[in-house]
Amino acid sequence: MKRAPSGTPTSTDTTATASGGSSTAKASRPGTVLLGQGMTRTYHARTVLHGVDLAVTHGQTVAVLGPSGAGKSTMLRCLAGLEPLQEGTVAFQGELLSKAGTAPRSAGGRIGMVFQQFNLFPHLTAAQNVSLAPRKARGMPTAQAHARARDLLTRVGLAEHFDHYPYELSGGQQQRVAIARALAMDPELMLFDEPTSALDPEFTREVLAVMRDLADSGMTIVVVTHEMDFARRGADRVVFMADGRIVEDGPAEDVLTAPRQERTRRFLDQILSE
Repeated sequence: MKRAPSGTPTSTDTTATASGGSSTAKASRPGTVLLGQGMTRTYHARTVLHGVDLAVTHGQTVAVLGPSGAGKSTMLRCLAGLEPLQEGTVAFQGELLSKAGTAPRSAGGRIGMVFQQFNLFPHLTAAQNVSLAPRKARGMPTAQAHARARDLLTRVGLAEHFDHYPYELSGGQQQRVAIARALAMDPELMLFDEPTSALDPEFTREVLAVMRDLADSGMTIVVVTHEMDFARRGADRVVFMADGRIVEDGPAEDVLTAPRQERTRRFLDQILSE
């Protein structure tokens, strides 16, 4: 397991706070990269996030666990600025990105996100998929962007697939291209939304190995996952969500081996018995 950076909270009963979010995120701690406060998201009169607070410090890997429908992916999309908030705020590196009643602001590539689906352009090669955003969004010269793509594809173990199209790649390879594409914008924070949910066990291991390498390199990561081994070995901190709220938040070992909340225990018992 990674050693938790300073500022990692102890395991906490977060359901007791008035907002329904984590009491550990009420004030920005030193080194806070991402700070969501009072995040509330409603779809068609149904509230899926109830005043959630989350603070992520520099270099942390935070694994977000919980049952389907807990609000995990919605929280991640709100943190990325892909969903507007009905209440609350999101700040990145001290800069306000999102607040209730306004459209979220772009982080300008400083936040990378990898989704469940690969979403690669089928008519572009792996290198072209990776180099597209730096060329179009930042005006990077084509030769430089392709050299950067080659470096990143090599980093994720795809040096020999530089000129391959998505249909020529396995699911795990396509997801690794998607990770390289997100890294091409030199993000300071990576968000992963169940990146292995569509993969078989062999390809899952390939993707998780890349994510562990990113974590070991010091990248700040928030990942929604059902991969308990990654949460145990790769995360500094585990956040458990249910019913649109953070129920428990603390060091990975504490939450996974000695959860304080009954709802967390029931979830872990069910997952670990499967």
